[in-house]
Amino acid sequence: MKQQNLEGATEEIRGPYELPNGWEWVRLGNVSQINPSKKEIADISDDLEVSLVPMNAVDEEKGEIVNSEIREVRKVRKGYTYFKEGDVIFAKITPCMENGKCAIAKNLINKLGFGSTEFHVIRSIGFILPEWVWHYLRQKQIREEATKYFTGSVGQQRVPEEFLERLLVPLPPLEEQKRIVARIEQLFSKIDEVKKLRKEALEEAKALLPSALHQVFSKADEKGWKWVRLGEVCNVFSGSSAPQGNKYFEGGNYPFVRVQDLGKFGRTDNLVDTADKINDLAVKKFRLVKAQKGTIVFPKSGAAILTNNRGILGMDAFIVSHLAAVQPLNNLVISKFVYYWLCQIDMLNYIENPGYPSLKLSKIKNIQIPLPPLEEQKRIVAYLEKIQEKALALQKLQEETGEEVEKLREAILHKAFTGGYNARPNLEKY
Repeated sequence: MKQQNLEGATEEIRGPYELPNGWEWVRLGNVSQINPSKKEIADISDDLEVSLVPMNAVDEEKGEIVNSEIREVRKVRKGYTYFKEGDVIFAKITPCMENGKCAIAKNLINKLGFGSTEFHVIRSIGFILPEWVWHYLRQKQIREEATKYFTGSVGQQRVPEEFLERLLVPLPPLEEQKRIVARIEQLFSKIDEVKKLRKEALEEAKALLPSALHQVFSKADEKGWKWVRLGEVCNVFSGSSAPQGNKYFEGGNYPFVRVQDLGKFGRTDNLVDTADKINDLAVKKFRLVKAQKGTIVFPKSGAAILTNNRGILGMDAFIVSHLAAVQPLNNLVISKFVYYWLCQIDMLNYIENPGYPSLKLSKIKNIQIPLPPLEEQKRIVAYLEKIQEKALALQKLQEETGEEVEKLREAILHKAFTGGYNARPNLEKY
């Protein structure tokens, strides 16, 4: 189709694929205003209350304005982007744009809004629905295309206005747009229901091990298990300061465990992956602390304590001073039994000053632990391992199917904008 471009000349519009009869390819700038001028509101009262929409007020997952504020016009007339009810706002700065911060302005105070200067504003001139524009811009492929037009320095890159002006959009008649948008929203509503159920199932899977831990250890007194202090059955110690300088890590072969290595997994009974490895030079020069395979490690200083992360070393490793280490003494207690016991303890209860989180080794040594016979410890560990294996499998399944559901959302949009919206996605399998 031929359309007038921004300079008024006629141009032939050819899109990337064939459209159904009655549809046409248009440039977004020919069917909407991009960043309307504030001149149209020059006469409104400074006392008028309007909505203020900072960038963080747009939910990137839902694509909605979720937390606007109220301001008088005098406070936002300058230094903010202007829009009105029904406009589409589109984040132009990285990473907000890639993350999907794009919304239709709805329920604005006095139908007027002012927002971050990092928003572009798209206003329909009557041929295209705001919902059509919004769904189109929310597609992952459109956001990826927008990154190719970034201007500015790294970290402050922005999508230029010209990208939106010249963006090709498939355009059916208005009534057909309405029908397709209704179909999209009907299907998306089903996806939201599926996501809600998946989230609930994921939470239930995560609760399996804590529930099993409580079930096992709450019966300690009933079963007559002896109570001992952790320091009586384990060697409790901390690591050493990390060597400073690349020369101590270049060509390193010895694992050096830091707090962030533990944070990568949260809780693991086989910690074998570390970001850093030290070399012979570091081992010879510094008095480093080495922990044996099977030692339980967890944060002992800083906010990381509150994560309650735990790990069992799957290899001998040097450890940083911010980690506490618990090494079971031979023939008294099994490493995994201690690990599971510590997994149900909140270390916040052992911090003396929450303002400066720190665990004293003396406090850790005095933590009480039930001590059943070794054979019973083995049976308990085997049972908890099965529960943990089941929980992890269920979590993985829920996460994988959750990704499939998000791909389905993209597939629905693709079908909608290629004229295939009547094809019914198979939601039942989810």
